[in-house]
Amino acid sequence: MIKQHDIETEAATQVTIITVCYNSSHILSRMLNSIPAATAVILVDNASADRSESRKLATRPNTRLVELDQNIGFGQACNLGAGLAETEFLLFLNPDVSLRPRALTAFVKAAHDNPGVVAMNPAIYRENGRPYFKRGSVLLPKQQWLPRGGPGRDGHMPVLTGAALFVRRRNFRDIGGFDSRIFLYHEDDDLALRLAQHGTLMFVGAAVVDHIGGSSTEAAPSVAALKGWHMGRSRVYAGRKHGVPAPFLQAFILASLQMMSPVILFSRRKRAKQWAFLRGAWSMKNTRWGS
Repeated sequence: MIKQHDIETEAATQVTIITVCYNSSHILSRMLNSIPAATAVILVDNASADRSESRKLATRPNTRLVELDQNIGFGQACNLGAGLAETEFLLFLNPDVSLRPRALTAFVKAAHDNPGVVAMNPAIYRENGRPYFKRGSVLLPKQQWLPRGGPGRDGHMPVLTGAALFVRRRNFRDIGGFDSRIFLYHEDDDLALRLAQHGTLMFVGAAVVDHIGGSSTEAAPSVAALKGWHMGRSRVYAGRKHGVPAPFLQAFILASLQMMSPVILFSRRKRAKQWAFLRGAWSMKNTRWGS
């Protein structure tokens, strides 16, 4: 009789977890402690200021730390980590996400039971205990979104979040991984939609993770502005790539309207992010990447 422990260990050896770190050492230990010892982990550090702490944490068995001299963006860092993996499956996991027991076993079982599935998301719970799931994307028409309330059972998803993205390494490699032109934001939407051309995207309720919502960096106005800039650029680029009608105009009008909201006007951080979003979108006005 096969013991449950043996099943879990076997599943753990079939997965490599890839995590991109950027000043994330204060939340990284929680994630690492949740991972089975038999599972390989690749940490890609995007030129963090706290890399000495990451080095200490990377002493965990089966853990490899790749230190970069400059921040190359989330997608490219994921691609670098994936290129070092040798297992059948990959799990891209944010540093503020931790696995509950048997999450990897549930993923691997679902993958073997559903050979037509190329990628999956688990059940994700926020720090307050409320579930989170990605029911749609700005890159998809609203009629393709799932209804509010979350999936009631395992099944098809129109798009996946990159916070905890389980994928067959073969399929990830075949589509070229993450789009290296997307530095930050919408890279997971883009990846999921391209993967969906080769198979099914699936929600697996038996795989459960916790998302504490901690950010890799402080929410200072300067950081918010940098994120807003990249969000604006990515929104226009990914929109053009996936056939969204007039993505620049949509992004610019929406951001302009939001700028008039009191919530944004009276928040220095949110105001900085929104202005930067507008500038980022504007910088893509005459750029034809992905067109």
